[in-house]
Amino acid sequence: METGVAIRTSRAPVSVAAGVLGMALVGGSVAVSHTLVGAPLMTAQAIRYAAAAVLLVILARWRRARILRPRGREWLWLAGIATTGLVLFNVAVVHGVAHAEPAVIAVAVACVPIVIAVVGPLLAGQRPLPSILLAAGVVTVGGVLVEGAGRTDATGVLWAVVTLLCEAAFTLLAVPVLARHGAWGVSVHAVWMATAMFVLLGLATEGPQAASRLTAEDWWAVGYLAVLVTAVAFVLWYSCVSSLGPARAGLLTGVAPMAAAVTGMVTLGAVPGPLVWLGILVVGVGLVAGLRPQQPRPVAAAPEVPAPLAASASVATRSP
Repeated sequence: METGVAIRTSRAPVSVAAGVLGMALVGGSVAVSHTLVGAPLMTAQAIRYAAAAVLLVILARWRRARILRPRGREWLWLAGIATTGLVLFNVAVVHGVAHAEPAVIAVAVACVPIVIAVVGPLLAGQRPLPSILLAAGVVTVGGVLVEGAGRTDATGVLWAVVTLLCEAAFTLLAVPVLARHGAWGVSVHAVWMATAMFVLLGLATEGPQAASRLTAEDWWAVGYLAVLVTAVAFVLWYSCVSSLGPARAGLLTGVAPMAAAVTGMVTLGAVPGPLVWLGILVVGVGLVAGLRPQQPRPVAAAPEVPAPLAASASVATRSP
């Protein structure tokens, strides 16, 4: 069991489903983010996260989820999530797809299970589990097969690496604060912090009138990202991490490349090739291997004591 994050076996199927849906929404957003390549990026993201923050607060009150005030180092962890997992990640994705096919960025995300499988247990003061490392490697291979290499240039590769690191940070930096704040609290605080950052960046680089340059298609993309990929996906994902632990939950990031491939098929009408289907199968094998319930170790039976000896011992223990 991973320290600091309770793994509730009875809720495992629900947690896995939440993680799958959350990563499917994230994977499908790669193609949607391509819409914002020519838009004022900082302003668009500021609007996205502001809308998501309002929606999260409304939903949290409806769900009667407590939103606690951060204290001490929690501010640093939450600010780290906002800076890397939200601000820099979205900048990397939008700039990345301007230099590379969406598949390249999705492949970078496919490598996240290995990073989380190694770093997650280390943050909890434990050694990575060989079984999880093996499953993470299988999931990554499957994700690469699904997406293929894709076309890119040197800048696209750089943005893909940044995307990988930021996606891993989105999960890992939340581990120290999930126990106290829960999925709702982490999501709300990370999102409002990201909103403030994007507002400042937008005003400094694009000006106060940048929102007027957003097209109808841009507004549609911003709305989709705000509702499904932020407000909904964040709570789903952090609920999964809180229940399964970062290492096992990290395996589910392998769903993102598959979702990106399906989105590409729907939007571009491309027929999946044999490698895509093979990759989906490999990802499935890795997920089954890594997420299967852990069998408790059998407790060794006490050795049988001959009846006369047992009787003698019983008398001896009762003697004054």
